[in-house]
Amino acid sequence: MLAVIFKQQLYIIFFNDHLPDDINFLSRLIAKIYSTIRLTIDFRLSMPRMITMEKLYEGKAKILYQTDDPDILLTYYKDDATAFNAQKRGQIVGKGEINCTVSTALFQWLESLGIPTHYIDRPSSREMRVKAIKIIPLEVVVRNIAAGSLCKQTGLKEGKVLPFPLVEFYLKDDALGDPLLTPDRIKVIDIASEEQVNQLRDLALQINQYLQEFFDKCQIILVDFKLEFGVDKTGKIYLGDEISPDTCRLWDKTQEDAQARILDKDRFRRDLGDVETAYQQVQARVLQQIESL
Repeated sequence: MLAVIFKQQLYIIFFNDHLPDDINFLSRLIAKIYSTIRLTIDFRLSMPRMITMEKLYEGKAKILYQTDDPDILLTYYKDDATAFNAQKRGQIVGKGEINCTVSTALFQWLESLGIPTHYIDRPSSREMRVKAIKIIPLEVVVRNIAAGSLCKQTGLKEGKVLPFPLVEFYLKDDALGDPLLTPDRIKVIDIASEEQVNQLRDLALQINQYLQEFFDKCQIILVDFKLEFGVDKTGKIYLGDEISPDTCRLWDKTQEDAQARILDKDRFRRDLGDVETAYQQVQARVLQQIESL
């Protein structure tokens, strides 16, 4: 209704020949702006939009929806934050949008380097369309520096640079606490073949090499990170899930203080504060580096 009234008033001014030229010019300019906005809105409303259907799964940080295309799923990134296997819960304002932005940028970049990912496109700031792959129930963790559970389980001092990238496999099962698996255990529970495990290891190490070099240019140290993979109908393996401050342990190279350097979800885990600021920094540096490529 307001738009109709506004348009009527513009026409009254527009066709008033008795008004000074400067007012006529202004009215014509306003009318042109209105017309442009209206055409833009009409165009956006007429654009075909993928139909989102039933919710398939809601995890700690994302919601997965079925679409009208059986080969495409829609992922919605939430602001919800969890730690210690969901024993600690909260929210990080803007996290969903940041994680979607960072993941989009890194997926596209990795694709350009030959790493197959499930990414298709990003219809909105918190949504990502992805290939409908079947996720292998393994969390593949790559560690470059001792931190987190590795220090607790081995006694290694936090911050120790490892002699080589350590690849670990964890069962993706919250009820069991996501236990660490050996290759033989993976065979016993039959969730991935030996060939697939080898492929996952090789892909994880290749991705680690790319990401280490990338983050180094962002003045960020890639301490460790978690990856998830899935297969399509032909058995081809794709990188899935996300790559973000939620799934990576990231330290600021410009900071020497052990707490000030943390740019990831450890700020939430340890109640260090400034979580949103840390995530925003990662996003800004990633996008800046992508633009420079």
